[in-house]
Amino acid sequence: MISTNDADLDAAELFAGGGEVRSLARELDWSKSPLGPTTSWSPAIRTMARSMFDSPFPICLWSGPDFALVYNDPYRRILAAKHPAALGKPGSVVWAEIWEELQPQFEGVRAGGDPVYFENSPFIMARLEGGGTETAYFNYSLSPLRDEDGSIAAVLNITPETTERVLLERRLSEEQIALISSEQALRESEARLRHLNETLEAQVAARSAERDQLWSLSQDMLARADYSGMMSAVSPAWTHVLGWTEGELLSRGYATFMHSEDMPPTLEAIARMAETRLPTRFENRIATSAGVWKPIEWTVAPEPDGFNFIAVGRDVSEAKDREAELNEAHEALRQSQKMEAVGQLTGGIAHDFNNLLAGISGSLEIIERRLAQGRFDGLERFISGAQSSAQRAASLTQRLLAFSRRQTLDPKPTDVNRLVHGMEDLVGRTVGPAIAVEVVGAAGLWPTRVDAAQLENALLNLAINARDAMPDGGRITIETANKWLDDRGARERDLKSGQYISICVTDTGTGIAEDIADRIFDPFFTTKPIGQGTGLGLSMIHGFVRQSGGQVRVYSEAGKGTTMCLYLPRYTGEFFDESQPPEGAIEPMGAGETVLVIDDEPIVRMLIVEVLEEAGYLALEAGDGASGLKILQSDARIDLLITDVGLPGGMNGRQVADAARLGRPDLKILFVTGYAENAAVGNGHLDPGMEVITKPFVMTELANKITELIES
Repeated sequence: MISTNDADLDAAELFAGGGEVRSLARELDWSKSPLGPTTSWSPAIRTMARSMFDSPFPICLWSGPDFALVYNDPYRRILAAKHPAALGKPGSVVWAEIWEELQPQFEGVRAGGDPVYFENSPFIMARLEGGGTETAYFNYSLSPLRDEDGSIAAVLNITPETTERVLLERRLSEEQIALISSEQALRESEARLRHLNETLEAQVAARSAERDQLWSLSQDMLARADYSGMMSAVSPAWTHVLGWTEGELLSRGYATFMHSEDMPPTLEAIARMAETRLPTRFENRIATSAGVWKPIEWTVAPEPDGFNFIAVGRDVSEAKDREAELNEAHEALRQSQKMEAVGQLTGGIAHDFNNLLAGISGSLEIIERRLAQGRFDGLERFISGAQSSAQRAASLTQRLLAFSRRQTLDPKPTDVNRLVHGMEDLVGRTVGPAIAVEVVGAAGLWPTRVDAAQLENALLNLAINARDAMPDGGRITIETANKWLDDRGARERDLKSGQYISICVTDTGTGIAEDIADRIFDPFFTTKPIGQGTGLGLSMIHGFVRQSGGQVRVYSEAGKGTTMCLYLPRYTGEFFDESQPPEGAIEPMGAGETVLVIDDEPIVRMLIVEVLEEAGYLALEAGDGASGLKILQSDARIDLLITDVGLPGGMNGRQVADAARLGRPDLKILFVTGYAENAAVGNGHLDPGMEVITKPFVMTELANKITELIES
């Protein structure tokens, strides 16, 4: 969830430091100003806004389409009674009385990019208490403030007031005329001039002292350097951040302090700045005196002399650490979202498994009792029931394994109606008895090519969201349909025109408020209380559907419910429903070939051997990897190895197979596993002549796989 205080925290960091205007800027709600929240400001504006407060000169940034003001403490003396209301306001509001003259100048700089300078320009300004006006004079420059891409982000205005000097010079001029006829007047004028010079010298000295103090107190690393590779001045912050003395820093080339990987791009950026005469920003790693690399963010700007430039560096180590912590937190949240859904599954899965086991064990008991009684009529019904329950249990297990693993699954042609009906019981168990679940499958629904496990995950998450929107109970309807989208309908859904299927999940809940409808697919956005949702469910669904060539559309009305529709492209290729097991008896396809079976479960081993013998193959057995490997290392003929992946005794099935192929490089191998396919054999990596089949399996399917491998 995005914190509403993030913008405030950013302003607090951006305007950190002393001064009245900085304090006001930290407290101001910038999101209500024409400039918007500080998090949206361009890098150039943020850099200048951070550094301009250290300048002794009155500086103002005119930013945005309305030329809104951001200024430093010296500039507030120019504003006089207009301060502090002027901060963040448009220029047309702050300087309404002179805006007709100022606006064309600012527009010209922003449009053409050429700086302008005016000397002793007069303005009639309404800046006195009560709205009174006065004539003031200024030396002011207007320069474009450019971002890294060269675009003009704002107009930089440096504007020292010269009113006192202009008025003094005028008075001196009038007095000089009178001095022509009066020697005494001349001497008085000379005295005034001497006083003026002394005053100006004192002001210059005071400004220099103030600038030196800012240089000394700045937490940023300030430096003056040249293009030949040396620094001529560094601020004390260098020693504080990096540990090097001033003498060490000025006696070595600045490139020697850089990480070797960062040196080429840094020197290239400085060379580009020298050529374009435009400020630039970059980041590199600088060595400390203790041998530690610190990430430093630099802003560098050329000086007019063409030989030197000014550099401002900021240690971003803490920011990097916070970013790494945030990435870890995001990854943890992603995994917790999946585990949240697994938790929702637990109750329903336990109930379903107990039902399935009851069907299997009950059917087998009845079969055993009737066989003992010699009654063979009607056994097919109980055999079919046991097989059906076993297949449903296998499907449920594979669904849970596929859901819990983290690797991406391959999309396959899928019968969505069968998938949705197969989930109906699971969805019902998950949402609880207070909510009715109805599935409406379209007749003749087209197949689609999709990752079935992720589609199941998506539908389950949508059902959980629908449940949470109906705390007092209600109805969830899952409906499928064929959709043929023309150009207009496709544009409305941000899709290409063509044939699609839709899967819509509709609830009768509280609906989605209009003010958040555009944000529901944003990562980590959630309206649930803290600890009850990660805000990743809908964003993951949206990403999965878009990667599958489809789209998600939401239709909601507050107080009446929500419909979430997933659109997926129609699959037109050859379709075979892999969820349906092959039927029929096991044909005797073998010609006496020998198959070694390694499995630590005696019943499973017995069933595989039975299938082999029915199919006409000779079977050898081993209960663990070590005894199986002994047979493989003997002279016995072996045409196929069937091995469980998880074996006791310190050697798993994959290790047995690899060891066997050292002496039998052409040996064909069939892995049998109860785990997810990819996880079982090393992320799905199989060498030629290797196949895998997952437990539980239909016996005819096993027989076909054995024959296919042996005859290949």
